[in-house]
Amino acid sequence: QAAAPLHPVAVQCQEAQVVVTVHRDLFGTGRLVRAAELSLGPAGCRPGAQSNAESTVTFVAGLHECGSTLQMTPDSFIYKTSLSYKPIPSGNLVIVRTNPAVVPIECHYPRKSNVSSNAVRPTWAPFRSTLSAEEKLMFSLRLMNDDWSSERLSNGFQLGESLHLQADVAVGNHIPLRLFVDDCVATLSPDRNSSPRYALVDLSGCLVDGRLDDTTSAFISPRPRQETLQFVVDAFRFAGDERNLIYISCHLKVSPADQAPDPLNKACSFNKASSLWAPVEGTGDICSCCETGNCPLHG
Repeated sequence: QAAAPLHPVAVQCQEAQVVVTVHRDLFGTGRLVRAAELSLGPAGCRPGAQSNAESTVTFVAGLHECGSTLQMTPDSFIYKTSLSYKPIPSGNLVIVRTNPAVVPIECHYPRKSNVSSNAVRPTWAPFRSTLSAEEKLMFSLRLMNDDWSSERLSNGFQLGESLHLQADVAVGNHIPLRLFVDDCVATLSPDRNSSPRYALVDLSGCLVDGRLDDTTSAFISPRPRQETLQFVVDAFRFAGDERNLIYISCHLKVSPADQAPDPLNKACSFNKASSLWAPVEGTGDICSCCETGNCPLHG
């Protein structure tokens, strides 16, 4: 409603800010209040430029500004602030003729609906999807039992055994996602850039350890689900070093599940029977760069 003597305070709850318009005849008595006597929020924000000739006073503030508070309910975000009126004596007078007043102000926004029409973008994405995409993804990398049924209780191995590694991502409310292991490196310290270091997975998803003649390392195909990727690596140690603790650091990433795998998003193993690289999913040509070594590394 427009600010008028019958409705002296009008509030507009916009997408990122609140606009408060105050009729100077705040009490409907004909006695006009002054802009200097009005403030917004606990921070005491002042109105914009104002002249005494105007009949209204306007405040424009961001939803998080001026000391406003945010309350969340199952269905809404509620931003709360208040308009304060504190009368100031005129001239040399020591008296005032009105009482202070506080007007509570609330802006309610639905939590489960779009709050932006994005009208200037014809192919806009729903606001809910945008928020979901910005959530932090929870990745995990675990040593599993040989049958993949549960996490392995021990991290000790003998040479000749195999490490069963499982990478996962918690999808939550996201669109369906497909997980990839971009690279894995083994080191003797937690610093993945330390030396010596040995690459197990490289080139954006090529299990290069399986290319060696004496290994059976490979990704498991098919996947148990799109957000999980399993792979087996033959146990090893660093030559000339007696330390028996090895760190394996992997970079995990996701792509939309409906996006076809490509040379940047792939899981490729070397098939010794055919002497060819083969993907867990997708066409064989996406793995050809595993042999040439010129796979795209960024994108």
